[in-house]
Amino acid sequence: MNAVFTVIIILSLILLAFISPDKTVGIMVAGGQEAVSLSLKLLAIYAVWNSIMKIIEKTGISHKLTKLFTPFTKRLFKGESDDAIRYITMNMATNMLGLGGAATPLGIKAISEMDVGNGRATKNMVTFTVIAATSVQLLPTTVLGLMSTAGSESPSAIILPTLVATLASTVTGVILSTVFIK
Repeated sequence: MNAVFTVIIILSLILLAFISPDKTVGIMVAGGQEAVSLSLKLLAIYAVWNSIMKIIEKTGISHKLTKLFTPFTKRLFKGESDDAIRYITMNMATNMLGLGGAATPLGIKAISEMDVGNGRATKNMVTFTVIAATSVQLLPTTVLGLMSTAGSESPSAIILPTLVATLASTVTGVILSTVFIK
């Protein structure tokens, strides 16, 4: 995939140099500045929510959350260890807050806990990957942050449509993985 993007970028720069050589450097500099600005804004959003997740973990709320979701996760992920269930629950909670980047390490730990060492993905691993990839978004914080910084008049207008779409994709994915993975 990196090769494809490299080729696209090189071809774009060559075409831009022939079509409008006087604007090429200005466009590249402006694009770089926008990329750095966006990265800093996203970093701030992630820092705030990662801090909140650490507070949740330190105060024991994560343990209570795990207990709350345990009947659901134990039923869906039969035979998994308590550690795997805890990581699965925390990954799902983090994803529900729209923090996919913060959820990734928890997802990796969950998959590591579920790994049976035979080099193949288990049904639980596939189901968890589907849930992590589709992730129900109660609060799509990253998108809300991006829309706010872009000057949207009503960034919260996406909350309900996002919830409906992600819930539908997660339920569909879980049903399909349950039906097709043996």
